[in-house]
Amino acid sequence: MKTAIAASLIASAAAFAPTKVANTNTALKGFESEIGAQPPFGFYDPLGLLDDADQERFDNLRYVEVKHGRISMLAVLGHIVTTAGVRLPGDIDYSGTAFADIPNGLAAFSKIPAAGVLQIFLFVGFLELNVMKDVTGEAAFPGDFRNGALDFGWDNFDEETQTSKRAIELNNGRAAMMGILGLMVHEMLPTHDPYMINAIAGQPVDF
Repeated sequence: MKTAIAASLIASAAAFAPTKVANTNTALKGFESEIGAQPPFGFYDPLGLLDDADQERFDNLRYVEVKHGRISMLAVLGHIVTTAGVRLPGDIDYSGTAFADIPNGLAAFSKIPAAGVLQIFLFVGFLELNVMKDVTGEAAFPGDFRNGALDFGWDNFDEETQTSKRAIELNNGRAAMMGILGLMVHEMLPTHDPYMINAIAGQPVDF
């Protein structure tokens, strides 16, 4: 687990590394105006993933970024909610293990029954393969999963508002990816306190 977290930390840190000069100007000229290439950093590609890339590759990478950002936002919210003591009622298995007995954070996996973990993975896999994707081919941009059904008034926004909302989601997702990674790393430190910053600030959280 520690090895996996360390690997994730290295990969995520690379995404926020300072800009380096690209080997060619092709990617810069093609993608510098894309959503997400905004102040104060602008366009940067420290690993050269977009060197000589076409629009299809960029859209695929953006789709992955948006998806991971959405998952991370849910993860951070879930971490905060469960740390606050919110739990489902009843038991998680037939042996009488209550949802209230499941610890917070990564420690939860030590208490969730194997069948429960399997159900989680199967459910996530089902969503990945059948739901959270462009099923109908109507996507207007990477991460557009409306599929002609769930619109929530999106088409009523003007282009400027849509661009702003997409940028906000992208930035919040980036912050959440770093946030959930920080919570996991802090939990594995000797203090086992993912909210150690709160303790330093004099507002400790009972974890």
